[in-house]
Amino acid sequence: MLRVWPLVLILSLLSAGCTVNEVIVAEESELVVADVPVEESRLLDVGIVEFAPGIDEDNNPRESGVYEEIRFAETKYLAYHLKTTLQGTGHWGAVRVIPTREAFTDIVISGDIEKSDGEFVEMNVSVQDAAGRHWFDKTYEMQTGVTSYSERRDRRLDPYQKVFNDIANDLYTFASQLPPKQLQQTRQISELKFFADMSPLAYGNYLATDDEGIASIVRLPAENDPTVDRLRQIRERDRLVVDTLNEHYANFYYGIAIPYRDWRKVTRQESVAYRQVKRSARIQTLVGVVILAGSLAAETDNSSSSRQRRVNRSLQNLGIAEGFNRIVGGFQRGSEAESHVSAIAELSESFGAQAAPMVVNVEGQERRLTGTAQAQYEGWRRLLREIYQAETGFTQSIDVGVPARTNENTVN
Repeated sequence: MLRVWPLVLILSLLSAGCTVNEVIVAEESELVVADVPVEESRLLDVGIVEFAPGIDEDNNPRESGVYEEIRFAETKYLAYHLKTTLQGTGHWGAVRVIPTREAFTDIVISGDIEKSDGEFVEMNVSVQDAAGRHWFDKTYEMQTGVTSYSERRDRRLDPYQKVFNDIANDLYTFASQLPPKQLQQTRQISELKFFADMSPLAYGNYLATDDEGIASIVRLPAENDPTVDRLRQIRERDRLVVDTLNEHYANFYYGIAIPYRDWRKVTRQESVAYRQVKRSARIQTLVGVVILAGSLAAETDNSSSSRQRRVNRSLQNLGIAEGFNRIVGGFQRGSEAESHVSAIAELSESFGAQAAPMVVNVEGQERRLTGTAQAQYEGWRRLLREIYQAETGFTQSIDVGVPARTNENTVN
């Protein structure tokens, strides 16, 4: 009898049961929420900069699985979801998504999306206060499960919720260990930086910066200074504009919530299926080669009887046919895996977003801000300068905020 058949039988059984382990329930972490209202003196405002997409210059979507349409949408969506998570804790003052770090606030959070495919997410997060002190830099990651996209799950929780809860908890833990005086100084520095940006000649020397870029307070303006009142009023207008931009982020966030969830769900399924198919194809092809090689090498003419020789030849022919079938099947399943990649690419091409123009009223005149959220904010900062000059009569040839952009992204 053929000696290869026991091995063939074992490999066949292995190929029939080859699957990829799949996470059913993802790991979770509980969000730390304030039990009682936090004292106002400890409430810091938080600004979350749009996340960096983390796309390589030579990115090939077919190889990396990173599609620009999706990733650029995620820079806004994930940042806004972090905002909603932080707001829900009760540990912070105003929490906003900000288009640029030039939007002066007490705490600034920035992040880089390293991986996000519906199944795995990895983000590098950096936190810095208004004085320039780095609170922490940390990488957050998780793997979603089947139940992460269940129709019966809590819809307020994102499939990546563990990552957002971990960020919020770490932020709270760090802030809770700071002395009240440092929290107060952080708020004061944030305000003085805004004053100095609007009026550098008047307030530029109220702060000092050391060799490491850490700001400290040299002196504070008098509370009864009328200029301080004007600047605080202007800062409130600035915050209102940032809040208006956050409405844009909110509209985008809620607008893509369902298609983005569906994309992640399908992409996760495709990724799991892709790995299963790839593994199955490799094992099935290997089994086919072994069967074919064993069948071709089998001795069919050395049996003691013609009947036994006929049985051996029949087994050999069956083995050859089975071997070819398994090899062909392996190639076919490999092609099926490629079709999963194509499906992911097709789903990804449907994403995109643009900022709607914003109209602001200045002294009874409507001014239109166009372009990206960042460009609109830059245009607004130039308007703030005009407002300050009109109210104080004080002019100076110093740019406000970040450098001006092209005309199409400025104020009309």
